[in-house]
Amino acid sequence: MTKYEVQVLEDKHYLANVASDLIAQIIESTLRIKSRAKIALCGGSTPKAAYSLLGKKNLEWSNVDLFLGDERWVDKESQDSNCFLLNNSLFKEGNPSLEASFFNVSTVELASPDDSAKNYETILKNNVDGDPPKFDLILLGLGDDGHTASLFPGSDALFERDSLITVGEGKGHKRITFTSKLLSSADNVVFLISGSAKQRALKRLLDQSESWERTPAKLVAPNSEIIVLTDKDASPSF
Repeated sequence: MTKYEVQVLEDKHYLANVASDLIAQIIESTLRIKSRAKIALCGGSTPKAAYSLLGKKNLEWSNVDLFLGDERWVDKESQDSNCFLLNNSLFKEGNPSLEASFFNVSTVELASPDDSAKNYETILKNNVDGDPPKFDLILLGLGDDGHTASLFPGSDALFERDSLITVGEGKGHKRITFTSKLLSSADNVVFLISGSAKQRALKRLLDQSESWERTPAKLVAPNSEIIVLTDKDASPSF
């Protein structure tokens, strides 16, 4: 049974500070025992503020490998792209974080979303150790419909158990996404959740009786305890 450590923070600004500090701590602790830290990032408005703070921290960024847990199949210059979000937060000009190695998802420059998924799976296998590849940290958001990464309710991606990367679809976009198998293999998993619109989804995530078909975020089941950072607005009343 998956265990969650829920930290309820005053507001989204405090959440961003706590999240950026936690990510930095995990990077530092990882680099004390490993030569490189492997981190998978999520998109969305909630982590953007945390990334803006994180990018300014003086870490050993040259020893950090960054990946994306999911990406819309759009041009990288599109405002719908997670690459666009990162370039306007974590990777702003002058940030120490620009020294990190970033492995982005090739999208519309390839022939199809399936080609993008296969290409990114090869990149992961070549750059992250383990079978399945084992990340030191995977960051995740939670949609108001219970999705995480690009594992949406009712999509075929929920049932993919063999591949590391698959094609999901949600909110009008084809998407390249980590599968539940890969999401569950990390040493650390952290959900970043804010806003009253997420309250119902978070309550379902924490409910032991809730099904993963309705709330796909339930598919994330690492051996370690999942850390949930949420602001008061998103925190459910039990």
